[in-house]
Amino acid sequence: MEENKEQILIRRLLMKEEAAWKELFGSYSGSLSGICSRYISGKDDVRDVLQNSFINMFRSIKSFEYRGSGSLKGWMIRITINEALKHIKQHSGTATDTDISEFPDIPNEEEPDLEEIPKAAIMKMIQSLPDGYRTVFNLFVFEKKSHKEIAGLLGIAENSSASQFHRAKGLLIQRINEFKMSKKAQYE
Repeated sequence: MEENKEQILIRRLLMKEEAAWKELFGSYSGSLSGICSRYISGKDDVRDVLQNSFINMFRSIKSFEYRGSGSLKGWMIRITINEALKHIKQHSGTATDTDISEFPDIPNEEEPDLEEIPKAAIMKMIQSLPDGYRTVFNLFVFEKKSHKEIAGLLGIAENSSASQFHRAKGLLIQRINEFKMSKKAQYE
């Protein structure tokens, strides 16, 4: 069976070939930086987490197990998310550093229509969420983690995860509606 490009790259990474690591960084740093940005707001912090992620990858490449096309990227994403969560815990004490009473309890509304909102605007709205809300929202929506898994990862109660997700979603709906109103006002 012939090796594909990904398997060849992995073999080169295992041999600690510097050019292979540069290739890996060049190929994946953009998308991994985007993942970091979903969890962490400061550019310097994103860069630090990304750098720590690559250091962790370098140190643990021997434990990587190839499981088919895309498994390398999946492994890298898991490491990056874990580094982002570690960074959040180290810099905010816990992932729930926001006083919940600061935000109104927003009732369940209909899902907003996201068609006319640019993806970059939605990502900015997600990045602007308070740390705890943003972390739970990302883990639940993008990483498809259950509230039980999120609670375990963040060291919080399962109902806290569900509550923070509900409030994050409510804040996003509020910001999406404000965005739509501001766009609508431009054309009136």
